Amino acid sequence: MTVAWADSTRQEVKVSWADSDAPNRITIEGVLSTSPSYVKFVAADAPNTWAIPVSAFPPDGNYKVSVGIGTSTGGMSSKLASSPVFDTSGPVRPSGASATPTGKGDVLIRWTVPPTPEDFSPHDPLDVPAKTQLYVPVVGRPGQPLRTAGPGTTSMRQVVKDLKPPYLFQLRAQNEWSTAVGGQISARSSTTEASIPAAAQYGLPIRIRGRSILQEVVCADEGSCVQQRTTMSGLPVVLLTQVTPHGRWTPAGRGKTTSGGHYEIPVVTSASRPYKVMTQDYSEIGSVASQSTSKARLTQTVTRIQTTGFLGGAMKKRGETVTAIVVVRPAMNTVVTFQSWNKVTRHWAGLRVPMRRGTAVVAFKVTQPGIFAYRFVIPKAMSLGRPLLGKTTQTLALSVR
Repeated sequence: MTVAWADSTRQEVKVSWADSDAPNRITIEGVLSTSPSYVKFVAADAPNTWAIPVSAFPPDGNYKVSVGIGTSTGGMSSKLASSPVFDTSGPVRPSGASATPTGKGDVLIRWTVPPTPEDFSPHDPLDVPAKTQLYVPVVGRPGQPLRTAGPGTTSMRQVVKDLKPPYLFQLRAQNEWSTAVGGQISARSSTTEASIPAAAQYGLPIRIRGRSILQEVVCADEGSCVQQRTTMSGLPVVLLTQVTPHGRWTPAGRGKTTSGGHYEIPVVTSASRPYKVMTQDYSEIGSVASQSTSKARLTQTVTRIQTTGFLGGAMKKRGETVTAIVVVRPAMNTVVTFQSWNKVTRHWAGLRVPMRRGTAVVAFKVTQPGIFAYRFVIPKAMSLGRPLLGKTTQTLALSVR
């Protein structure tokens, strides 16, 4: 007896034998099993051939087909004639799939396939030529079932048209015996949230905090796929700023998401400028996250008082000359106001004082004993086309005896 593929589609195995017009029983027998997994009785006047569907063969095993004379009621009356042993090894499951956008919504999918396991029945009658394993791309989108997304291929790369996150990608590897699913990619869309302070002191570090939220697709074997919210650690995020109005957005800091999708990016405050945070495109084996950007928000810079007070201390004698000083950052040239508190009118009286390179100095003579209050008022300025907010120092108490 012989076994062979019924035709080029390899959907059936054709069994042929020779006998003297007797009824026959056909069985599929496993090398390690004690009972047949398939039984078919053929009448005496039927042709000595039979086609067994591939679905009748258990996957991933070693089998033979046997034929003998017998009926379902009378039992067997001859020895069995058996085919050579052959394997029903299914396809090698693909792995290591990655996705690379190619523009216009198309995505290049690449994958790897582990080495084929050793064939313990080489050159059996049902062996097929190499590279017949077919890879069929399947995509799941929210509200839709898993659907074929292109023709099958024997290559290990394929361009899938019109593919944008979120989606779930799978490869159905097929050979003549069965199908195996592998090469899965979970492509997630992202939304970036950022907490950006409205104001900050010049030259001091601030921390931009926020979160990157992902949407992924989950698919069951049957029914429509669903979209659900998730997070991911290790996503790259970049802090962008616009140094001058209408200028290019350039990086000001970088970070990565941690557990729960949270991130924190430190940045030293410079001139007033807007900030926004971008979750960058991310791709690794089996995972993709798309780019998204938070809303931009202006952080206004406030002049920072680096130091202020009276040279030689805040306790003086009548007739002494007192020198008051203030140093600010940025080191700007402007005119500040040195104010003293009038106890009678209960108002601040001011004296305009030049500031050079961030330093202003004023000297005056005290003639009466008592406790007096002074302060510097730093006006608003412009820096790189945006306002730099002014600042008033703390009240400086001067004791005169």
